[in-house]
Amino acid sequence: MRDFPSVGGDWSQQRGVGVQVAAVPGSLSASDGYASQRRPALATQATERAAALLDSEWGDSRAPQSRFYGRGGGREGCLSQLAPQLTSKTEGNRSCCAAADVSAPLSGVGGQLETGGGSVPAVMRASLAGCRMSVGALLNGLLVSVVAALLWKYSKLSEHAALLEEELHMTRQSQELSQAHIDYHVALQALQEHGTRMVCTGKMHTDRVCRFDYLCYCSEAEEFVFFHSNSSVMLPNLGSRRFQPALLDFSSVEDHNTQYFNFLELPAAALKFMPKPVFVPDVTLILNRFNPDNLMHVFHDDLIPAFYTMKQYLDLDDEARLVFMEGWSEGPHFDLYRLLSSKQPLLKEQLRNFGKLICFTKSYVGLSKMTTWYQYGFVQPQGPKANMLVSGNEIRQFATALMEKMNITRVEEVEKDRGSAADEKERKDDYVVVFSRSSTRLILNEAELILALAQEFQMRVVTVSLEDQSFPTIVQVISGASVLVSMHGAQLIASLFLPRGATVVELFPFAVNPEQYTPYKTLATLPGMDLHYISWRNMKEENTITHPDRPWEQGGIAHLEKEEQERILASRDVPRHLCCRNPEWLFRIYQDTLVDIPYFLETLREGMKSKPSGKKSKPASTVHPGRVREPQCQTSVQTTNEAKLTVSWQIPWNLKYLKVREVKYEVWIQEQGENTYMPYILPQQNYTFSENIKPFTTYLVWVRCIFNKSLLGPFADVLTCRT
Repeated sequence: MRDFPSVGGDWSQQRGVGVQVAAVPGSLSASDGYASQRRPALATQATERAAALLDSEWGDSRAPQSRFYGRGGGREGCLSQLAPQLTSKTEGNRSCCAAADVSAPLSGVGGQLETGGGSVPAVMRASLAGCRMSVGALLNGLLVSVVAALLWKYSKLSEHAALLEEELHMTRQSQELSQAHIDYHVALQALQEHGTRMVCTGKMHTDRVCRFDYLCYCSEAEEFVFFHSNSSVMLPNLGSRRFQPALLDFSSVEDHNTQYFNFLELPAAALKFMPKPVFVPDVTLILNRFNPDNLMHVFHDDLIPAFYTMKQYLDLDDEARLVFMEGWSEGPHFDLYRLLSSKQPLLKEQLRNFGKLICFTKSYVGLSKMTTWYQYGFVQPQGPKANMLVSGNEIRQFATALMEKMNITRVEEVEKDRGSAADEKERKDDYVVVFSRSSTRLILNEAELILALAQEFQMRVVTVSLEDQSFPTIVQVISGASVLVSMHGAQLIASLFLPRGATVVELFPFAVNPEQYTPYKTLATLPGMDLHYISWRNMKEENTITHPDRPWEQGGIAHLEKEEQERILASRDVPRHLCCRNPEWLFRIYQDTLVDIPYFLETLREGMKSKPSGKKSKPASTVHPGRVREPQCQTSVQTTNEAKLTVSWQIPWNLKYLKVREVKYEVWIQEQGENTYMPYILPQQNYTFSENIKPFTTYLVWVRCIFNKSLLGPFADVLTCRT
């Protein structure tokens, strides 16, 4: 754009027009009458057009206008000069000089014209030339203004095009994450207007799972972000209690300080100053894997909890996507995680590749802990969880679902389909599986052990190895085995694929007490798993090989003080300890073992004596009784010191539809105002109590039903009985 002169000096002169209007003598001619009549309307139109052109170029900036308008005194002055000239041009060159508002300058020289002073033709020629030059200057200015307006419009269109291109790019990035369609503009508008929304289940951070709409993650800061707007929802709204210690556990391992989840908060208006978000259109389950390198942790901490968390929420279906935020690489068992969803799981590191701000349109954060049965000793020595909520039935349903994903059919189901003809071959088809280890915790005489097992059970023996076979292949073999034998280790989690009635035999190295390390015993003995469990422990130190020079994580103790090394070597029993780096525990658990075959067989035979009869066990009934119906009481006073209390009831409603081996009833009787009660177990539906029953006394009575000694029903409403 051309640079205009400063305010000082005549604008027309400085542009080189060279017209001295004051030198033009005389007045307007008669031919200017028509132009003067048309001038007001046309001038108004021209003023508006010029104003529009100038606004297009300069907007409301006063400094450039002053430079452009020159001595005219601002925008209004300029428009009052430009508009008449524009009008005369529009009227088809009618009296160019008459179209210009020159009355003020002419008034100063009018006498010269009237008295005949000067040459009129010369003056007129000069005036016409000046007018022509003024029109040229005007057109030049207008051209500059039009070009400026076009440039401004082009700039705005370019900005809009760049915005559209950016949204298209972000949409493509979002769709790189998923094949699901997403309208980027709608998603961005929803985030900006409504912010993030969160609704959680559970009262404590240890049992909480939260559902989010538009939860975002900043990959640079490695922080989740909650955007606030007037439409945001945050339930529960904990305030600062959200940091005591966290909103929720990111994994199924309870209250571990490396597994806490929380987020930062920002107003939605801050999105204007942040990188454009990439949206993940899939429903996502966001969690931490606890230890994806260890098969026990993969199943117990990740797969089973994730499977049942997805069952808990209908939109976490086969099309949902798992997002792992713990920061590990895929690990050796990543194919097992892929079985939970038809979509590829995402790792934390991969999110960096998609953008600086990733927003999950709908997500669930956290895992249900209802299916875990073991705690690893972070607070107290390891052992079964105090309040287990899972049974073997849920574990078996998970195992069946996973086998279907791996296209594996249980051998027992195939035999069932073949009918009774398979029963004749049943004994012949039985086999024992031995888990073989090739790097640590070896069975040094594995071949001898296999031969002894074959002779003892009169069955063929099959070996499997995680190092040499795929996991689906191992599951296929284990799912039909009668006995599974293995040294203590993560591979024993595969016992959850054993058929009902199978036996698990777990071997322990020297100085390791089987009663202190029981994740697989706890699994095998869950109600409904219907597995028989036997443990064997090496009692001879001469039958063990230690590795004190290995790295500490594989049991080495060379890094310890000499005195501590000697203490560990002299120990005969690893004491109870907390997780996870106890050097004595690591030293002993990584020993190699020469199995004492006679002692092993003796332990095996003794353990098999307690196995339930029958090769294949039917699922144990876990149906609980309902409440007894129509409970009532009657009382009578025999003497001043003797009274009777008769209690009766009807059987639970569901009992008439069940085949129950044993049905009993439990009755509690408590004297009103006392803290103790008298319990009774009865086989019948009515009973008269006289012992310890006082005349003229009020008693509270509760009644419930019990199936098979252990399945307790609820108490009926309390009875108030007065003798």
